Amino acid sequence: MLSTLHSPRSLSRFPLHLTSSVKPRAASASSASSLSDYPPPPLPVAQSPGGAPASQILTIRRSLLSGSVTATQLAESYLSRLRLTEPQLNSFIHVSDSVLKSAQEIDDKIAKGGGEALGPLAGVMVGVKDNICTADMPSTGGSRILENYRPPFDATAVKRLKEKGGIVVGKTNLDEFGMGSTTEGSGFQVTANPWDLGRVPGGSSGGSASAVSARQCVVSLGSDTGGSVRQPASFCGVVGLKPTYGRVSRFGLMAYASSLDVIGCLGTSVADVGIFLNAISGHDKFDATNFESLFASINLLESKPLSGLKVGLIRETLDDGVDSGVKSAINAAVLHMQELGCIVNEVSLPSFSLGLPAYYILASSESSSNLSRYDGVRYGKQTVSDELNALYAGSRASGFGPEVKMRILMGTYALSAGYYDAYYKRAQQVRTLIRESFKTALDTNDILISPAAPSVAYKMETEILFHVSWVFSSLVQVNVNLAGLPALVVPCGFVEGGSSGLPVGLQMIGAAFHEVLHSNISSQFCYC
Repeated sequence: MLSTLHSPRSLSRFPLHLTSSVKPRAASASSASSLSDYPPPPLPVAQSPGGAPASQILTIRRSLLSGSVTATQLAESYLSRLRLTEPQLNSFIHVSDSVLKSAQEIDDKIAKGGGEALGPLAGVMVGVKDNICTADMPSTGGSRILENYRPPFDATAVKRLKEKGGIVVGKTNLDEFGMGSTTEGSGFQVTANPWDLGRVPGGSSGGSASAVSARQCVVSLGSDTGGSVRQPASFCGVVGLKPTYGRVSRFGLMAYASSLDVIGCLGTSVADVGIFLNAISGHDKFDATNFESLFASINLLESKPLSGLKVGLIRETLDDGVDSGVKSAINAAVLHMQELGCIVNEVSLPSFSLGLPAYYILASSESSSNLSRYDGVRYGKQTVSDELNALYAGSRASGFGPEVKMRILMGTYALSAGYYDAYYKRAQQVRTLIRESFKTALDTNDILISPAAPSVAYKMETEILFHVSWVFSSLVQVNVNLAGLPALVVPCGFVEGGSSGLPVGLQMIGAAFHEVLHSNISSQFCYC
């Protein structure tokens, strides 16, 4: 069994130029191959002093300002990469037709001497999860009920990344309305994992993670209601950040569970994810749950000593439901942290096991309310009927997938008059216990750590629901959403599987609005 802090075949270390000898393979969901035959776009790969790949965002900026590459050349290269790999991956539901136009506008600005005024994301290709609204492309939420729906506005996060020079390459695939953990629940297509095309990329932000991992874009936006950024990041070997609840405006995010939903970031390095978060954060008058707290610093590459840093390893996340290979990778990560001077000790969260039932009651209850707007009249495809209730029923029956229907039924039941106190009210009480338990643990530790998922990416069409590994995976992730805390997932090792090993992720959990602490620790800890 392989467990190492160094990648046996990292997607970031392929040859730098596309060659004519590269030919796309026929797509196959059962293929055991990977996309490692396809080199990434031609970029100068900066290296940190420790030999790790540095920020691609900063590298792109330096390259544009020096004139060694143009934004149009970069855009063409990423689009070429996307055309080669997309038939095998299905990461994107829509690809923008204005990518080259946006890139040319950046080149024109540089040519006129305005290079220094470029935004921090200038020329950076960004994928956007398809439950985040974009005015210039359809936004379907991965659901047939919203097929071809085009919003009249950009989500605040999308608006901000565009204002800072980012180029939206397209809309990434997801489980319908964010309800799922494999991206097999999309109403349109199934996304593959770049490390092994026969395995899932995780979910629900599987398209965003797959696109970043395969270098179809530099960074991507995802959403995280119960692990939907962090689990795909682990499965696809990339960095995934779930910010503090309220850090990033939710305006323009299709609501699933409003008290749990956050917009998150995925990238190939800790620095890129931090810079991206800084670009989209900040107060927004259109989101009443959004805080004014600013990201403290984007200088994520500065090295601060980790000696004496207190790290709590959550005991409940290393029980029998965790694969032995994942445990080995986590143990190796703990040893590495200790070598860096961290003080690692086990901590217990007594209410940890209560998180999953509480999460499902709360998330399903909120979704049953939020999704009531998709009725064929206000939003969504409309079936033909002479009677209003039949029109509603027909539109929702034909437009929603089975997972969405199940959660709507669960939520409606939990909110019904006879069961509100027994289910919803008690779930809110459990949520308070979970918040208190995290606060107690973080009072004596700087960060908490756990596996990002109890297993590596599993094969497509695996019956995972209510399997022990699914339960553990959900527990590891949903408690963080219930507490509203930030969590960062970084690659920490590999286990045997696929053609080049399968990545394992380490989750770092911190106090609210302490994402910079995560970034400093993880940028020194891993090769990201």
